[in-house]
Parts: sequence; structure tokens; C-alpha cells
Amino acid sequence: MSVDSSALLPWYEEQARDLPWRREGVTAWQILMSEVMLQQTPVARVAPVWGDWVRRWPVPSLMAASSQADVLRAWGKLGYPRRALRLHECAAVLAAEHGDEVPTDIDVLLRLPGIGDYTARAVACFAYGQRVPVVDTNVRRVVARAVHGRADQGNPSAKRDMADVDALLPRTRERAARFSAALMELGATVCTARTPDCDGCPLTRCAWVEAGRPAFVGEPRKVQKFAGTDRQVRGKLLDVLRGSKHPVERERLDLVWLSDPGQRDRALDSLLVDGLIEQTEDGLFALAGEGS
Repeated sequence: MSVDSSALLPWYEEQARDLPWRREGVTAWQILMSEVMLQQTPVARVAPVWGDWVRRWPVPSLMAASSQADVLRAWGKLGYPRRALRLHECAAVLAAEHGDEVPTDIDVLLRLPGIGDYTARAVACFAYGQRVPVVDTNVRRVVARAVHGRADQGNPSAKRDMADVDALLPRTRERAARFSAALMELGATVCTARTPDCDGCPLTRCAWVEAGRPAFVGEPRKVQKFAGTDRQVRGKLLDVLRGSKHPVERERLDLVWLSDPGQRDRALDSLLVDGLIEQTEDGLFALAGEGS
């Protein structure tokens, strides 16, 4: 079974969310920023931060000229702040080696700092309209249901997932790029994980529905918790440093997590190892680039 583009594309034109990075005039660099921000972070949290970044750093060279600390502060609470440092590194390479432009070739994109296979393909497709399979969790779920008749996509397999989506793409570049965006939108808004709106689905056929919507038979997915984790402690430590214009004493950092000093120390050490923060010669702590 396939996914009928003649049904999906008109639905997308009418129902697609008005996301700022989909609008006219958005550059490949700005789309690249959005794709990095959207990894593991909801659209509602990304949109206002992305807008601020576009106004502040509309081209890579402007970000490259800013400090790591400025970029980390601007990242705010999007989570996984190493992404911010990788974007800063990427901006420097784009400014120095690519004339302040994002390359069109996927292999070249993959050589940029912090750019993985998904992001490279997403930029090639959504910024440059190339006919390439773009596979995220939402796309995998739609394919699992509509094509394979399974309730859940199961564990990812890059080779299998890419082949599945590539086989569905329309032959023409323009339709293929729109189809990729529509497939992703369908998974994000209609064919959702917990409460799929099958009545609102534009697809004329779905293998999962035709099979009676069988339940998922694999192992249940583990829900990633946040409260009480090292990630939460790291975030609290970074909040202190983002809110200070000067390096801070260790005592101020100790106060953010009194319940488990060992966990706090481990989180602090990991921030140092990841290069997100620095320790000055006199023992104070600061965001990367502000410790000297």
C-alpha cells in the first residue's frame, strides 16, 4: 500500500500550520537553525526563540562574531544546550568556508559541525526543494500505519526507513518536497501517537485502519522523565550562569540542588566536560567564553 499524494497535498495546502520557518523569504540558514532547535523540543517553545535568533543572527557570520556565552544565553531553556554550541561552530564554518551560505549538497552539509543525517536531509528538502527522503518520528509513524498496518513504528532503522519513504515520494522535485512536509505534518497533527484522528485523516486508504486498528504488540516505549534527572540539575546550574554577567562563586551553584550534592557535582563536572561552562583561575564559574 502507498500514500496517495493527490489526497495528501491538497490537505496540506489547506490545513498546514502557519509555522514561521515555512513562510516566504526564510533562508536556508534560518531553516537550518529551526531544524536544530526542533530536535527534541516542541514547536511552541521553539518558535519565539527562533524568531529572536533570526532577528539577531540573520546570517551565519553575525552568529560567528558573537561569543559562545551570547549564544548559550539566547538558547534559553530549549534544552540540550550543546546544540547551541554546535550551531555556533557551524556558523563559523559557514562564514569562513562557504561564503555565509548553507551548502545544497547533503554530503557537504554532513561535514558541518553538529549536522547529522536528518538535519542535512531536512535542509536539502525544505530549504532547497530537493527530492530526498526526510524521516522523523512523525513520518515513521504515518508509514508504519498507512503502509505497513502497524500501530507503532517500532525501533528505527535508517536503511529501512529511508527506503520506505523514498518509495513514497512523487517523482517530481516540487511535489516530492511538498509531500515530505505534508507527511511530517500529518504525523504531527492527525496521525499522532496516542490519539490519532482517523476521521480527520485525508488519506483515502490506510493499512492500519483496514486491519481494524490493531494494538501495538511490541515492548512499550519508555517515557523519558525529566524531574530529578541530571538534565534538570544541569539546567538549573546553567540558569544561574545565564542570569549573571560575571563569573559566580561555587556556593551560588551549590544552592540550586541541595537534596543530592553528589548529583549536583556530577552535573557540574559534565557541563565542564561538554564545554558549556568554564572555571576561572580563581575558582569561579562562567558560561563558555566568559571565564577568561
